[in-house]
Amino acid sequence: MSKIKMEQPKIPHHLPHVHFQDIYDKDEPFINHCTISSCTIGRVEMDRIAFSQVVFKKVIFDDVSFKNIELTDVIFENCDLSNADFMEGIIHRVVFKESKMIGINLSEASLRNVHFDSCMLNLSSYGYGRLRQVMFDHCILRNTDYYECKLNKVGFNECDINEVNFSGTPLKGIDISSSTFDSITVSLEDLEGCVVSAEQAIGFAGMLGLKVKR
Repeated sequence: MSKIKMEQPKIPHHLPHVHFQDIYDKDEPFINHCTISSCTIGRVEMDRIAFSQVVFKKVIFDDVSFKNIELTDVIFENCDLSNADFMEGIIHRVVFKESKMIGINLSEASLRNVHFDSCMLNLSSYGYGRLRQVMFDHCILRNTDYYECKLNKVGFNECDINEVNFSGTPLKGIDISSSTFDSITVSLEDLEGCVVSAEQAIGFAGMLGLKVKR
């Protein structure tokens, strides 16, 4: 399948290494131009915290609620964001690479120019979200919820999308042909214009009660 063209994070060279607790300020929740690595950010609840030009490496986000988070030009590499709450976030030019993100809440979020590369995203939620120029590349997306999302130039390259929920989400122009699943939840009208493999097409024909001769 073709890759989704997207803008890459604009990250300066030689970012200084800092400790999150040293720079975290509840009165001015804006963190920029730094690398945060090999630590745990735990039990933090903050509405409208913003990160710009930040690289996270091997960081564990434990019991973190960052509703309305703003992420611009940010990289997460080998991080654990499981169950993090990024609801209603604005996420632009961000890369999540080889990260564990089971159960992350991205519902009602706006994602643009976002690349998920080799991430575990089981049970994650994007309900009512807006995704534009977003690539899921070699990701595990089992039981992920895309309920009533708006998808524009979104790619699923060799992902596990078993039991994903696409209810109320039109898939016109979305290519899932290289991804694998036993079952997904989607209405037939929302499948119109979706790009699928021949084997997947046979499965969807079964939803219509058709019997395909081989």
